[in-house]
Amino acid sequence: MSEKAKSFEEAMLRLNEIVEALDRNDHDLESSITLFEEGLTLVKQCDSQLKTFEKKVSELMVKYSDDSNV
Repeated sequence: MSEKAKSFEEAMLRLNEIVEALDRNDHDLESSITLFEEGLTLVKQCDSQLKTFEKKVSELMVKYSDDSNV
């Protein structure tokens, strides 16, 4: 995986690819562990991004909760 963080969508697509690859069971153990580790890294990244998104949505809800135009 590249050192640059992937967008949430890119990370989810890559996670899907990893799950499919592991489900096919056509990798040796070492490759499977490498894929599994990459998947765990992506899960951690996605979780962090989701928490950031949730915080932003909460802030926006508070900011605009008194605005009758919303």
